[in-house]
Amino acid sequence: MKRLASMLLALAFAGTALAQYPAKPVRIVVPYPPGGTVDVVARNLAQQLTVQTGQQFIVDNRAGANGTIGSDFVSKAAPDGYTLLVQASIFVINPLFLKNVPYDVQRDFTAVANIGSVPLLVTAHPSVPASNLREFVALVRAQPERYTFATTGLGSAGHLTEEVIKRDAGLAILIVPYKGAGPALTDIVGGQVSALADPLPSSYPHVKSGRLKALAVTSRERIAFMPDVPTMAESGFPGFEMLSWYGLWGPPGMPQEVVDRLAAETAKAARSAEMREKLASQGFIPDGSGPAAFAAYVKDEIAKYAKIVKDANIKVD
Repeated sequence: MKRLASMLLALAFAGTALAQYPAKPVRIVVPYPPGGTVDVVARNLAQQLTVQTGQQFIVDNRAGANGTIGSDFVSKAAPDGYTLLVQASIFVINPLFLKNVPYDVQRDFTAVANIGSVPLLVTAHPSVPASNLREFVALVRAQPERYTFATTGLGSAGHLTEEVIKRDAGLAILIVPYKGAGPALTDIVGGQVSALADPLPSSYPHVKSGRLKALAVTSRERIAFMPDVPTMAESGFPGFEMLSWYGLWGPPGMPQEVVDRLAAETAKAARSAEMREKLASQGFIPDGSGPAAFAAYVKDEIAKYAKIVKDANIKVD
């Protein structure tokens, strides 16, 4: 009788705790250094979730190993909804390139919500004598040893974009890997590398300030607030489109009530006027689809990128 009463009390307590979620600050892990697009999206999301729920959502940057250190940390966290992960499309691409990735994206995480997506910008340092991607390609063909691409992470959407440019244009350009967008942007702004393909939110502020110049955009259509920047398709790469998308995950085994609450709040945040206003000028397209739709999307994306990697014969040494 006492045992039954204890079980009922525990169940009642668990139900109350779930109903009160979040009852304490929530950590959102970003597995990259500050300053990149994943960090930008996560901080905007955290700020909006804090306003909506009345509880603090705090970004925790845990960079290293192409995003796998912070991601692995979340996969092993308590499944109570207080440790979450914001990752980008590179999350599902990494296992196609890297050996010994310590987790399975579909098995070892709970897909919560698709936050949204952005196109990428191909940019160059102002000292590079090219005003668009066609001219940059011509420069590299003439002097391949003089120019370099930076990549914010091996297997990222930007890296795939650069590999396609290199392959399809027949270029012998060196691609220099960095541990996140922050360090890569620092070096291209400083002139240590020549060009970079990177999601628009983290690159556009540098273009706007004149510290970088935009050569091409990876969406199918030109960006309304950058009408003079041609698409990749207009630059000699017909049919090309590459978007970087961002999602919210948690550890495996999270209570469905917590997942549903997080998904609803994330959808509300992603579609809010506040996030639209802050990120629309950077090309952000809000999504907000919930657990089932997001899990199906992730599955499709893995298949899509696996085909791209195979067809392009892209390899990371």
